[in-house]
Amino acid sequence: MPQPGGTLYLVATPIGNLEDITLRALRILKEVALIAAEDTRRTAKLLTHYDIHTTSTSFHVRNEAAKGARLLARLAAGESVALVADAGTPLLSDPGARLVRDALAAGMTVQAVPGASAVLAALVMSGFGGEFTFAGFPPPRSRGRRRWLERLAAEPRPIVMFEAPHRIKATFEDMASVVAGRRVAVCREITKAHEDFVFGPISEVAARLGAPRGEYTIILEAPGEKDPAPASDVPGQVLWLEFCHITESRKMERREAIRYLAAKHRMSSRAVYSCIEERKGAD
Repeated sequence: MPQPGGTLYLVATPIGNLEDITLRALRILKEVALIAAEDTRRTAKLLTHYDIHTTSTSFHVRNEAAKGARLLARLAAGESVALVADAGTPLLSDPGARLVRDALAAGMTVQAVPGASAVLAALVMSGFGGEFTFAGFPPPRSRGRRRWLERLAAEPRPIVMFEAPHRIKATFEDMASVVAGRRVAVCREITKAHEDFVFGPISEVAARLGAPRGEYTIILEAPGEKDPAPASDVPGQVLWLEFCHITESRKMERREAIRYLAAKHRMSSRAVYSCIEERKGAD
């Protein structure tokens, strides 16, 4: 039996590079009656780039209740609506969960249009992979943040979290105290021109973050996590290929790439450097 009303589409948008959007997402954004955007100014840049003229309306945490009722009314009238976040997949630390629940309760159709995700992009770049726990943003105040970290400390899977630039330093200070000894991967400005990726022990990463800028995605390794192979079993060719990949595709500096590989494979930087020099001479 067909569902009543229009369809609510949850459309993933690029997290930086405007090319990272699916053909289906572009079609949906053109066809719907309305686009509900967390920030209409940011969404306008995407729509202008792809010559999309669909009307958009603001939909954020401060107007979610009132605007949600209006969107439901339009859906009930048979119009379709696309919900988009500032970047990435909607509802991950973004408003919209209440609207989805209300639409489902009313028997309306809700469809996800998958695409870019900072969570998944950072996770696969970290090398931790597999199962994971997404924790969203830590509490803004140190006392609440430390308790939050203490609750997550025993989580057996890698933890993915977001953080704002003005709190990143304080968050790392608390992490160094609560979960000291673990490694983290920190991604900033993913897919953008100034993409930054730092990997290693918490204490070292905190010192290498540089000036705060852009939103951060942090992956904290699971307690007791082991690398898939001990250092002695990592073939030189594998290290060389990884080194070439991260220096070319991620634009990582040579020294940074060597530190990254050393932390990943639990090797000394000197051993990684020697291996790379040997392979470079052989090639």
